[in-house]
Amino acid sequence: MAIIKPFKGYRPPGNLVEKIASKPYDVMNRAEAKEMAAGNEISFLRITRPELEFDDSVSAYAPEIYQRAKENFQKFANDGALVQDEAACFYIYRLVMGEVDQTGIVCVCGIDDYWNGVIKKHEYTRPLKEKDRITNIKVSGIQPGPVFSAYKNREDVDEFVETYRKENSPVYDFESEDKVLHQVWVVSENEKVKKLESILKDVPEIYIADGHHRAASGSKVGLELREEKGLNEDAPYNYFLSVIFPHDQLSILDYNRLIKDLNGHTKEEFITALSQIFEVVEKGREVFKPTRTRSYGMYLDGSWYELKLREAYDMQDDPVEKLDISLLDKYVLKALLDIQDQRTDKRIDFVGGIRGLGELQKRVDNGEMKIAFAIHPVSIIELFDVADSGKVMPPKSTWFEPKLRSGLFVHQIN
Repeated sequence: MAIIKPFKGYRPPGNLVEKIASKPYDVMNRAEAKEMAAGNEISFLRITRPELEFDDSVSAYAPEIYQRAKENFQKFANDGALVQDEAACFYIYRLVMGEVDQTGIVCVCGIDDYWNGVIKKHEYTRPLKEKDRITNIKVSGIQPGPVFSAYKNREDVDEFVETYRKENSPVYDFESEDKVLHQVWVVSENEKVKKLESILKDVPEIYIADGHHRAASGSKVGLELREEKGLNEDAPYNYFLSVIFPHDQLSILDYNRLIKDLNGHTKEEFITALSQIFEVVEKGREVFKPTRTRSYGMYLDGSWYELKLREAYDMQDDPVEKLDISLLDKYVLKALLDIQDQRTDKRIDFVGGIRGLGELQKRVDNGEMKIAFAIHPVSIIELFDVADSGKVMPPKSTWFEPKLRSGLFVHQIN
């Protein structure tokens, strides 16, 4: 069973929450971070992206960058912009974006579960990105951003959350600039904390949805501190910050592909080759969005096409190989376009579904890219199947929305 615990969170007073809360550190570049934090001395980006306070000539990985994260956290705490709860709490976090309405529990998860497979992954992590987060956590002494995780929904957890929300008012209730509603309830009553902790003891496993680098970094820092400080089971560095959501409330968007060229093929040659594997149906100028599996949208030379995978090529049983993105990778990206590794090839780019298929069309029309592919989104059950198998998805397979705000909860590990 998963280890899920309450913690003494640092969080902002209600009157400052909208100024402090920021987008996750990894959805923006340095210039965008500077722009977002401009004129706001308590933007949480000053902790998660402290390089925004330095000239661009200073490396984002320089020691003074991480030291500034520590200093800014201490300043926020000293000035009352972040205040620690007196007792260990759970937090209920609701996000509403359009038709998506998801409510999770903010908690800390045991690092041992990360290593023993109770916390399940579906992505590889990149060493440089890991090292950056490890250093940020270790120097600052905090885990500033939660891991976005899922569990297979349970009626007892749903009932507790729904009842608590009805009986109590949220401490935070605001709409962010991207039109997402954020609401937070603090579960601080001792008997309620114990009840929820008891219920959560029956959750058998947790699946990382978004935040593999945060989970890996928090777990590795915990191991390092065990080596330095000794094995203290109650030490906060044995846990990392997480928000766990019931799987049936989550929404995964499509993650689409753009390619710079046709690998030497003419348009006619390429479509002829595709026709051996797909039924190719021209759709015209209007954007075509796939509405089912084994159907793809393709934009080429001012026209959209639907690609329907022929039955003879749909024979895979492996949980990774049978994903729509894996089939596109095998039959098109590798076989026809000679893109053998999506993680390293410079001819491919990725566009998350939140930006819309119009972004694909625009980048092909302006000549930056030659061809675009729109892919039906992965389902949460497909994600679970891959994670349960111990395998990983192709890169850039899932895009979760809405994104969690950073700065609403901070886990101090020192």
